[in-house]
Amino acid sequence: MNLAQLHYTSAPPGPDGSGFRFTAVSPGVPATLLREAEQLIGYEPPRDLPDRPDGEQLKSFPRSLSCTELSDGGRLLCRSVYTGADYSGRWGNFHAHAVHLPPGVRLPDGALPITAWESPRWAEATPPGGRPEPIDRFAPSGLLRRDGLVAFARSRADRLAAFFADLRTLADGSDARQIVLVERDSADVAQWIALACTVLPRELAHRLTFTTYTRRPQQARQQIVGALPSSEPVGHDHRFRVHDGTGRAAAEPVADVWAEVCARIWTAGRPELFRDTVRGAGDTAGEPGPLAVTALAERIGLPAAARAAAARWATDHAAALPEPTLTALIGELARETGKDPGDAGDSGDSGGATVSGDFGDGEPVALAALLARLDGQVPTAVSAPLAARVLTLAVRGRGPVPVLGAGSLTPEVRTALARDLAPDLRHGIADATGPAIGRPLELLRVADLLDVDCTDLLPEFAGRAARELVSADPDDRTRATAEPTGDQARVVAEPAGDQVPVGAEPVGARPVGVRSDAALLDAVHAHPALRTALFGALNALAAAHPVAVAGRLAGSGLPLAPDPRFPHLRMCVLGSAAGPAGGDRRGRLRAVLHTAGVSPHADPAVLHTAFRLVWPDEPPTGEEASLLLNELGSDAHRLAGTRDVLVAAALAAPAEDAAVPLLAADLLRSFTTELAPAHRVPLLLLEFTALLGTDGEGENWVERVRALRDGAVEPVPDQVTRRVHDALARRLLTVPVPESELYALARSGDPALLAAYERAARGAAVAERLRTVPSYAAARFCDWTAYQDTHPGWEATRTALLAKVLRPVVRALPAEDRAAVEEALRRTGRGRLDAYRAWNRPGALGRLAGRLTGRGRREDAGATWHGDVQPPAGGGAR
Repeated sequence: MNLAQLHYTSAPPGPDGSGFRFTAVSPGVPATLLREAEQLIGYEPPRDLPDRPDGEQLKSFPRSLSCTELSDGGRLLCRSVYTGADYSGRWGNFHAHAVHLPPGVRLPDGALPITAWESPRWAEATPPGGRPEPIDRFAPSGLLRRDGLVAFARSRADRLAAFFADLRTLADGSDARQIVLVERDSADVAQWIALACTVLPRELAHRLTFTTYTRRPQQARQQIVGALPSSEPVGHDHRFRVHDGTGRAAAEPVADVWAEVCARIWTAGRPELFRDTVRGAGDTAGEPGPLAVTALAERIGLPAAARAAAARWATDHAAALPEPTLTALIGELARETGKDPGDAGDSGDSGGATVSGDFGDGEPVALAALLARLDGQVPTAVSAPLAARVLTLAVRGRGPVPVLGAGSLTPEVRTALARDLAPDLRHGIADATGPAIGRPLELLRVADLLDVDCTDLLPEFAGRAARELVSADPDDRTRATAEPTGDQARVVAEPAGDQVPVGAEPVGARPVGVRSDAALLDAVHAHPALRTALFGALNALAAAHPVAVAGRLAGSGLPLAPDPRFPHLRMCVLGSAAGPAGGDRRGRLRAVLHTAGVSPHADPAVLHTAFRLVWPDEPPTGEEASLLLNELGSDAHRLAGTRDVLVAAALAAPAEDAAVPLLAADLLRSFTTELAPAHRVPLLLLEFTALLGTDGEGENWVERVRALRDGAVEPVPDQVTRRVHDALARRLLTVPVPESELYALARSGDPALLAAYERAARGAAVAERLRTVPSYAAARFCDWTAYQDTHPGWEATRTALLAKVLRPVVRALPAEDRAAVEEALRRTGRGRLDAYRAWNRPGALGRLAGRLTGRGRREDAGATWHGDVQPPAGGGAR
């Protein structure tokens, strides 16, 4: 290879002039290259060295080896050295020997430019005759040999990572700032550059531009610029990143994993690993994974972030890794790299289950992913130490809990782990600060894997898991305690903070989460003791909050074999298959009870649960409640606690539920001494409505109703009082009715009773009888003209009924019906017929009679009253 060469120095006069000039140039070098090169090969001696050095002092002057990119895309590799005085005796002379590398051309043998540092081929004087000798290769100097570079790297160990981090961003173009290396010796700068070229991919190393010395770094064009402490400072110039190796403040820690791995490899004295990595994985500029894998396989200690990068890369490329490399990598990743801060004492030998003290940057997660990739794919003896470390990290709260089988651990590793991790496992399972269906459940699975006995923790854990399983929010921390009451365990929910207790949640608010449900189902299938404890806790919750539990667990797939121990849970989980809600609810009740697997007579509590599942939002109807009471008997309802449900059915029933009075009578008969006073009075009132109009109605209806109602311990429900008032009013509007009862109503002036009486009198049934039964109209006239001035309330009621109800009807009656009314009144005697005729006669006397009966003002012809019936034209029949 014949590379063009240039020599430049201060020379005596010649054909090209005198002073600094090119003294030797290879043939064919264009003038444009010479002009450009002349701006790059200058040399200024340091200010702090002697102005007139002797021969020995000249050796201490820095050497400048530079590699600079030219405008044509080629590069100029130049060595410039200080030579002292020139031919005329003037001080400040230097000699530059440069080689031109055209675009795409490299040094002989593909050598990197930095390897030419202090090569014997560099000349310090112009060759005789001005004709450069051809260069076939640059023999390297001894300075850049492996051992020397390793020693230098170790001497700068605290600065390597920061330098490599800046080098990476410079090489990939993400940060164009130049790197300034400050050293007392330009040879040290050359070693920095040699380190840089070793870690960079080969192509980037060839393109790297640099100079080992300049007195004016701000004017340098290269990517890496060497300087002495006496050079012009650039510390505050944003265009530069300065690395000072002269013993000043150490570099700040860096977060560049690739740079840290490169630094660890150099300080470990293994630079050949860079070449080996490229040979195995190709150029991986800035990719820490393959380089970290190579380093770890050679037992070079790396920080957690680098170990995580190695684990992630190995997870993706496990199939391509040689078996020795993979085995060595697994062994190193499983090796303890520091003291576990969670340990109070010595962790002991756990067969490889040791924990790094550095847990940042996702190492536990990466290790768990690698273990999942390798488990079952490599011999257990190889993967067991990694499994032990992942398990240890997970149990101590620093990583995900892996899913392992019995074959993932060797017996020795399992025994050591059980010994070391038993306290942490028990503490984690009992930890109530987080969801039970999560980490504690995973730890329970690990305890089973390691044969760590946690049976005593299962009841409390199962209780928490059960509450979470049926809660609307997976993070709900509802606390529940089971309090046995007779044959039924009653769960009292105590909401924590603003959380909603289970019993207050809407039906079917949220089905069980798929992931937590699957994990719990797996644990239930594999752990009989957990299944028993969990089903017991769920059964207690189902007894206390059946609607909420059914809404979460119906169709969940819980493995509920026929077992009389969990009847409430069985009804909640399997009851949805008993038939749709609504329709024949008594039939559904029987079907739900059948899923319990026990008879309500043997375990009355199941009847209570079944009631709440079939009637979750409203009580049974009166007919349903009455039939249920008669079918099952009072004892069953008494023991099951459903008596109050039947009472509520009676008290909350609407007025149109005709079965309620008989239900009330049955309840009073069945629970003679057990009904609360607040329930007894309303039921007595409802029972009385069934007696009205029968032989058992007795006397003093009005007073009995008022006495019961007003003497109640608690206010009688509105729907009950309205039903009783309406029933009494209807009875008072029938024929015959004892005058004493009507008088009692008039005398009482009871607003509610009077309102009910007027409401019934204005109803369609009374209107129909008034139009069709003359004797009924006569009876009502007698009632509504009786007991005048007894009470203002009665006075207002009766006069309103006379005017608004009776008058329009009788005036519209046909002649024969009007005559029948008068005949009925004549038979009553006591002048009622005369009063009726006076009341019904139009004109002045009629107006007077109207005042006597309460009409009180003239009725103009054609005037209309609210509720009046317009008589037919001509007085004919309607």
